[in-house]
Amino acid sequence: MQKFKSYSCVLIFIILGIHETIGQTKESQNLNLSVGYGISAPYDETDIDGSGFFAQGEYIFDLKNWIDLRPYMGLFLTYENSDNELYKTTSKALLIGGKGRITAPIPWVAPYLELGIGASIGNFETITPLTNLSKNGVLMHIPFSLGLELGPKHNFDLSFTYFYHPAVEQFSGAIAFGISIPIKKA
Repeated sequence: MQKFKSYSCVLIFIILGIHETIGQTKESQNLNLSVGYGISAPYDETDIDGSGFFAQGEYIFDLKNWIDLRPYMGLFLTYENSDNELYKTTSKALLIGGKGRITAPIPWVAPYLELGIGASIGNFETITPLTNLSKNGVLMHIPFSLGLELGPKHNFDLSFTYFYHPAVEQFSGAIAFGISIPIKKA
């Protein structure tokens, strides 16, 4: 119960921080939608993983040409890959949280880095010869992404996105393609 309280406090802090930032933005705002191929794998170095589907929506607050804030909501569904019924690494979760993106201001192809914090609501299993963890409910995750914004207005993106779940000693990752849709101009 204590972990849930601390995760709840962190999530409330993120939401309030994003809300305060909204009033200070002067640049354009966009909605980014991404879909891709997802995997889940344990922290230990065993060759047991899961694969499946990843989808995510982000509301983008451009603070500068090269930095923005992104509250997000996503879905991660991975299933065991092997015929081995003893071992598996799976995740079936709704993801919510916030992250920041730093982008190199380069025309047409701009590399970026994202980092944040969030909560995963769902079911996770990490069962390997070295790890045996299975949890349901709300877990903290740390999102991390590397990618490229593409196009003259950087409205397409290709990314490698990872969500680290320390409580179940696994990470979920995806290779995803996204599109940004303008919502409001300053």
